[in-house]
Amino acid sequence: MGRGKIVIRRIDNSTSRQVTFSKRRNGVLKKAKELAILCDAEVGLIIFSSTGKLYEFSNTSMKSVTERYNKTKDERQQLHNPVSELKLWQREAEILRQQLQDLQVNHRQLMGQEFCGLGVKDLTNLENKLEMSLRSIRMQKEQILKDEIQDQTRKGSMIHQENLELYKKVNLIRQENAELYKKAYGTRDVNVVNENTINPYRFTVSREVHAPIHLQLSQPEPQNFEMQAGTSDSR
Repeated sequence: MGRGKIVIRRIDNSTSRQVTFSKRRNGVLKKAKELAILCDAEVGLIIFSSTGKLYEFSNTSMKSVTERYNKTKDERQQLHNPVSELKLWQREAEILRQQLQDLQVNHRQLMGQEFCGLGVKDLTNLENKLEMSLRSIRMQKEQILKDEIQDQTRKGSMIHQENLELYKKVNLIRQENAELYKKAYGTRDVNVVNENTINPYRFTVSREVHAPIHLQLSQPEPQNFEMQAGTSDSR
């Protein structure tokens, strides 16, 4: 059979009442601890027994919990009262106004203004703040310059690689031209062909690391070919 419902009323027997209090107190404390851990809640529990003995639990600090409770309670009461709510917002506005004024004074002091009334300690603190700001600015500037140098170095390497590829293509074109002229004129005039006809458009390639390729073009001389052809026919 199931357990019957317990009537919730004061237990007359003092011994039974004390046993029930001990059991239920431990259960409540356990539930409070689990609630604080599982839900990341700030929990404060205060229990006074019938004999006046105090039992408490707090996952942070009972003082901070009670202070937060009193503050929240006062704010809630003030929000329900129009006059108190107006005073609350006026007080918040005054705090924000004072913070703005302090920030403006601090900004003017950092800009080298309104030093009147500052002692040696205040001026030393201001000097330390300025030095820290300067160090931070210099570090940021150096980092930007390093990034730019690395970017330029990377671009230079890419241009150098492109120059090498172009140089290889030029050499390949030279070899193809040499083969074509050998087939056209034979091997007996290969030296003349090499000097006059193999490279009618002369290329000057700089092989330095970061130097660009310089191309110089010179017009071919077709008259030499005609004179050589006429000499061969006469023979």
